Amino acid sequence: MTIELEKETRQEAIKSIERYFVENMEEPIGNLQAGALLGFILEEIGPSIYNKAVLDAQERLQQRVQELDIEIHEKEFGYWGKNKRSR
Repeated sequence: MTIELEKETRQEAIKSIERYFVENMEEPIGNLQAGALLGFILEEIGPSIYNKAVLDAQERLQQRVQELDIEIHEKEFGYWGKNKRSR
């Protein structure tokens, strides 16, 4: 599965890579090279990050489903307990 970024997000990511190289490397990186690096990262490393995010979301959803019984449980056959009449 290829991870695609929206155009604006891709442009911001490329700018971020360029800035990283300016501030942390001996030589700056050009726009085309930054775009190529981003493409490599998305193709090579992106799926691992994506899969971890999906796993985290699944685990959180499973926790919430397990909590449903506690949060929305209704006592069964409660009519007589709350509607007692004095005789």
